[in-house]
Amino acid sequence: MASIASIPAMKARTLTVMSTRSQDQELVCEVASKHGLHDGKTLLSPPLALRDQGRIVPSFGWHPWFSYQLYDDTVSNPTYDGTPAGKIAHYDRVLAPTPSSKDASFSDGLCDPQPLSEFLDETRRRLEKYPLALVGEIGVDKAFRLPVAWTSAEETSREEGHTPGGREGRRLSPYRVQITHQAAILRAQLELAGRMGRPVSVHGVQAHGVLYDTIAGCWKGYEKEVLSRRQKRQIATGAEDFSDDTDEDSEHDATPNRKGRPQKLAGDSNKGTKPKLFPPRICLHSYSGHVDQLKMYIHPSVPTKVYFSFSMAVNWGTGGGEKTEEAIRAIPDDRLLVESDLHIAGEQMDNSLEEVCRKICQIKGWDLRGGVEILGRNWREFVLSDSK
Repeated sequence: MASIASIPAMKARTLTVMSTRSQDQELVCEVASKHGLHDGKTLLSPPLALRDQGRIVPSFGWHPWFSYQLYDDTVSNPTYDGTPAGKIAHYDRVLAPTPSSKDASFSDGLCDPQPLSEFLDETRRRLEKYPLALVGEIGVDKAFRLPVAWTSAEETSREEGHTPGGREGRRLSPYRVQITHQAAILRAQLELAGRMGRPVSVHGVQAHGVLYDTIAGCWKGYEKEVLSRRQKRQIATGAEDFSDDTDEDSEHDATPNRKGRPQKLAGDSNKGTKPKLFPPRICLHSYSGHVDQLKMYIHPSVPTKVYFSFSMAVNWGTGGGEKTEEAIRAIPDDRLLVESDLHIAGEQMDNSLEEVCRKICQIKGWDLRGGVEILGRNWREFVLSDSK
């Protein structure tokens, strides 16, 4: 929060600011109330002319790192019943390995789980308050391990200014959040975004198959019909083409499965019979998947527009530069976004954004001015949809 005061002087026109856990939801609201972007028209004004307004698009979500703190109270057998014993039972069910079998005191040091329905209601109210707000950051992460509890010495030496609830250099425990629990929390937030018609920012680490399956499960039954070349020719000419064109027919008449191979469309029998429970636009932030995986998201049958953003801190800071550059070359120009993925605003964030813009322009072979215009237009269309 100490860096918020530097936002009005930043070179970046507007920042999309993510919440992640209970402690920062209201802080994002606080920042948006002072610096929030209220409509797309103000994006045409230069940054320094605005100063204290029109610089922030808030985003409200529960990150997978903290998903263990929620329990799904919408199911018939919730993992938590509100008792001390129920707290231990909840963490035994959603964490692996089972904490009570390794360290009986570990779960005691964790917070009491919160009901998922309550968080969703709070998020819905925040989205109503901020009409341009997104849902995020949400997702799945197989690599994350919970930090251990604070020691008394660590508590006294904590740096001021950090939002509570983060790791802040604590050692990591052996415990991970069960991927099925993460996927359930993700699915609930995706469905909320679908009901509210809001874009989402999605985190995915070492779980790209689960991530795709969870997102695709939301749009099942709404896949777009994709015509083969033969069908397109028939429509264009008004006559049937009886030529044996098997190879061409099989090129675009299917949706990809999670391994990138096509499977026949299930049809659209569900269309019009239930509300859309998938977001209108999705950003896979600091994308770390392979080219074959990203192709599943940009297949013509996918009924939502999926974007891919990249950051210097993650995509090049963790040694994945070659894979990242291969992915960037394969992504359509209108699906690319940039980000800092930093928690400190100001000059450091501006520099990080400039560096990733230059990097993507170099990879794509764009001139710098033209490339920045493309990236800016992509961001406006991701956040606002109809902004040009």
